[in-house]
Amino acid sequence: MDLGSHPTFESHDDGTVLTSAPQDAPVDRATAAARRVVDAMLRTDRANANLDRVAEELNSIADHLEEHAPAVAERLIDMWNGEGVTRHDPVTGPENAIAPPIVLEGLSDGSVRGEVTLTMPYQGPPGCVHGGVSALILDHVLGVANAWGGQAGMTAQLNVRYHRPTPLFEPLTVTGRQMSVEGRKINTVGSITTADGEVCVSVEGLFIDAAVPRPR
Repeated sequence: MDLGSHPTFESHDDGTVLTSAPQDAPVDRATAAARRVVDAMLRTDRANANLDRVAEELNSIADHLEEHAPAVAERLIDMWNGEGVTRHDPVTGPENAIAPPIVLEGLSDGSVRGEVTLTMPYQGPPGCVHGGVSALILDHVLGVANAWGGQAGMTAQLNVRYHRPTPLFEPLTVTGRQMSVEGRKINTVGSITTADGEVCVSVEGLFIDAAVPRPR
C-alpha cells in the first residue's frame, strides 16, 4: 500500500476513505466488466454456453488492450507515481480485475475497516473463501492500518489463525490496527468477521520500516 507524499482522502461521517473507490471512469467500468466475466465463467453451464465464441471475443479484446499497452517498466513507474492511493493492487484496486475491490476507511480510534462480499473467484473449500485469499486481504489491510497509524513498513511475518470457514456470498468485515512500534519493528493485528460478529480469521503481523524498492 503506497500512500505517497500527499494523499487525498475523502472524509465521511464515520471515517476517512483510505483507498480509491470505483469511479464512473472508462477504466473502472471496463475492469468491473472483466470481474463480471471472471465470475460468470465460473458459474456458466459449460455444456450449453457458446464458449468458442466467448474465447474468440475475449481474445479480440485482449489483442486490442495489448496493442495499447506501453512497456512493462514504463507502466510500473506510472502505477507507482499515481494519485497517492493505489488503484491497481489486488485487494483494494478498482483498476485490478482480481481485486474485489475493498474500500477501507480509517477510523478515529486508529483502526481501519472495510466490508466486502466475496464470490466464486475467491472460493477454496465449497462455499468458503480460500485461506490464501484471506491472508492476502489481511496482509494488505494491515499495511493500510500501518499507514493510517503513522508508520508503514514491509511485511516480515504474518501469523494467521483460521477460526472457522469464511463464507462466500455473505457480508464480511475486515479490520486492522497498528498496536505498537519498537524502533523499525511494527506490530499490527487484524481480522475477518461475519455480519453477526463471528471471527473467521485473525492475524498478527510484524512489519519492518524499510524503503520499498521502486522501479526507475
